[in-house]
Amino acid sequence: MDRMFRVLGFWTGIFTVMFWLGGMDKTAMLFLAQTGFFVLLSYLKLSERMYMYVFAAYLTIFFAGFTYWTTFMMPLKGPLQ
Repeated sequence: MDRMFRVLGFWTGIFTVMFWLGGMDKTAMLFLAQTGFFVLLSYLKLSERMYMYVFAAYLTIFFAGFTYWTTFMMPLKGPLQ
């Protein structure tokens, strides 16, 4: 299970580089933080159950933040303006 968190760290690192090259600095920093979180967590040698709990908490926080952002922070575009 710890290897899967290293894989997540690898892919978020790839996204970090792509966002940085695309000029999206804030998003790149967000993904860099996630990369560090996943890589550091992968070396803690937790039990598989604990890794699942941490991942479930991560997804809960992500979906709550994403829902908040898309509902209240994104500007309306299209026929609903």
